Amino acid sequence: MSFRNSPDRYGAVSLTLHWLTAVLIVAAWLLGTFDDVLPKGPARDAGLFAHITFGLAMLGLLAIRVPWRLADPPPGPEPATAGLWAQRAAHFTHWMLYILLAGVIVAGIVLQFARGRPLPLFGLAEIASPWMADRAFARLVKEVHEVLANALLVLAILHAAAAMFHHWILRDRTLVRMLPRSPR
Repeated sequence: MSFRNSPDRYGAVSLTLHWLTAVLIVAAWLLGTFDDVLPKGPARDAGLFAHITFGLAMLGLLAIRVPWRLADPPPGPEPATAGLWAQRAAHFTHWMLYILLAGVIVAGIVLQFARGRPLPLFGLAEIASPWMADRAFARLVKEVHEVLANALLVLAILHAAAAMFHHWILRDRTLVRMLPRSPR
């Protein structure tokens, strides 16, 4: 497998960044959505720590992924989707995924600070909250964080559904070329 994208296939870097991001989005969403299932105390604290860690890991991946996409453009569209509307929809969706991901992460960081809590950096260090706790502001930011996270998940599901549509209905290689070890 090539390191970089080719005209007909995604390279190892793009594949790795894509699938790591997908796994982290699902894991962070599950931890954030079902945090109240965990018992209060160390288990819930560990869940929040993991949620924040996954968010920061996604921020790091995003900081690599966007410049990589600009420097190493993705393969062109499959012939079945060569229409202008489909290309624009795919392009718009990809950039909206990046924008929503950034928005969710920024809102999560602001939420942690609005609660007056430090931001843990992978258990290695912390960034102190730049302001005092503000419960009303924290509730507002939590709502924004949740709405953005849910919008991100819905768009990611639509993105995956479009890949399945390409695979099973249009019978093109759109999905296959994003999978590791797919036949050429």
